This record gives sequence, C-alpha cells and structure tokens, in this order.
Amino acid sequence: MDDRVTGAIRESYDRLADEYARRIFDELQHKPFDRQLLDRFAAQVAGRGEVCDMGCGPGHVARHLRDAGASVFGLDLSPQMLAQARRLNPDISFREGNMLALDLPGGMLAGIAAFYAIVNVPRQTLPAVFREMIRVLQPGGLLLLAFHVGNDTLRENELWGRPISMDFFLFEPPAIQGDLEDAGFRIEEVVERGPYAPEVEYQSRRAYIFARKPGSLRSTRTTNDPESKSPRSS
Repeated sequence: MDDRVTGAIRESYDRLADEYARRIFDELQHKPFDRQLLDRFAAQVAGRGEVCDMGCGPGHVARHLRDAGASVFGLDLSPQMLAQARRLNPDISFREGNMLALDLPGGMLAGIAAFYAIVNVPRQTLPAVFREMIRVLQPGGLLLLAFHVGNDTLRENELWGRPISMDFFLFEPPAIQGDLEDAGFRIEEVVERGPYAPEVEYQSRRAYIFARKPGSLRSTRTTNDPESKSPRSS
C-alpha cells in the first residue's frame, strides 16, 4: 500500500470526519454483543499497561474501553477524525499514526483493539500490519480484531454526500486467522455474528478475533490495587 493510496484514505476520512462522528459515535449503545466483547477485552488488559484503540475514528471504542477500566489512547491516520475524537473525548489522548509503521516502541502495549481498522487495507498488506501490531505488544499482549466477513471489494466514490477515494475490503476469517498466526499471534477465539438492523449498521456479517502475543503479560497492578453506515463502522 503506497503513499498515494495511504494519502487518499487519509484525505477521504478527513472529508467524512464530522458526518462520520455524528453517525457513528453513539453506535455501541445499539450493539450489546460488541459491548460484551469490549468489556471482556478491557477486563483482561486492565492494570497491565496502555491499550491502543487502533483506527480509532471519533473515539467511541476508546470511550467504551476507558469507561470499562482500560488505560487507553486512540490512534488514527486522519487528522480531522482525530480532531473529532478529541472534541468528543477530552479526557482521552489521541495521536496520528499509520498501522504500517507505528511510531511506538516495541513491547509497549498491553492490548490493541482494532475495530474495523483493516477495512481499507488490501489483503496483501495485512501481514505487514499484523507484524507491526505484534511488535508493539508486550509478551502476552492481547489483540481484539473486528472486521467484515466476505470476499468482496467495495469501490466507493461518494459516502454521505462527500467525495471519497478508497476501497473497502471484506475478509474470510480463516484467511485472517492464518495471517495473524504467520505474524506470530496465538489465536484464542474467533467469533462471528450476523448484522444488526439496517438502521444500526452496514449489512454485513462480522468477525471478531481474540489473538495473543506469546509470553507472559507483565502486570503493573500494585497490591492495592452492535441510518446506513460505512463499512468502516462497527
């Protein structure tokens, strides 16, 4: 995925950012299964270090994880999307970044939540993304990856009345599982569900993978201590 494609994705989300935030920020209120998975993820990483909401958009997943007890920050390619995230979540840190070259130290993170973060990434580029993810995770660090199920590539030139220039990719779970394992992850669970109602989300089947970097997750605890939507939305 070259700089031209990355730039087109960034510019497209910059154009969508305000409308995206308006439509998507409250969506988890209508998705009990997704909230359950995020709560499970938050419980497993709480107190063990920082967590990244990767491809954070307007920060709704980061907001849920923070409320569930995780020490979370958000990362996104789009400066305008990050501006929306900061406006809506002033108590959470957000930073600009590219999943293909994360400006994060190796072994920094206790967990990564990547809800639909790979929707604009072609299959041939995913191994590089997953290698970066496992690099920045602590030994024992946890990844929760969500994506749309299928083999289609959706080519869109307009969304919500805004011009865009990017593709949306659907993936089969066994293929993604294989790419994660090749990157060094250990798969803990693969879960699928059908779509919620059309007014809640884009009508595709969804997959969620819990995957872990091998090793023992170090603890930092002390003794006191689911309107029509873009496929990028969850």
